[in-house]
Amino acid sequence: MTTRLNPYLGFRDNARQAMQFYQSVFGGQLDLSTFAELHASDDPAEADKIMHSMLVTDGGLTLMGADTPNAMDYTPGNNHSISLSGGGEDDAELRGYWDKLSGSGTVSVPLEKAPWGDSFGMCVDKFGITWLVNIAGEQQAGGAPT
Repeated sequence: MTTRLNPYLGFRDNARQAMQFYQSVFGGQLDLSTFAELHASDDPAEADKIMHSMLVTDGGLTLMGADTPNAMDYTPGNNHSISLSGGGEDDAELRGYWDKLSGSGTVSVPLEKAPWGDSFGMCVDKFGITWLVNIAGEQQAGGAPT
């Protein structure tokens, strides 16, 4: 098995809705486990909250998330983002993800040709997560973007 870097997102009381939304964007198999199912909390108010979730797509993407327990600090911030990138052969797939993520969110950088030759866009989805989408442009013989 190859070592992978998997983004793990924390939420406050809406991990189920967020992860179901990401499944609607990326497809794939979503597994959800509650605090009650994993016997991870004695607080009845946390019984139906998500202790762990994992979305795995047919294309090999993995995204994890959970609700932050009531006793733990939860401060949404701007110190994290998720980057989706690929080559021109992935253009339609990446643009489809962009449309779904940005459609109910806020676009901060429109998905268009960037100075380095790729198509690039940045948005914040309806759950406050920043997404960067980069679609590689045609490469010159030396490998530098055109």
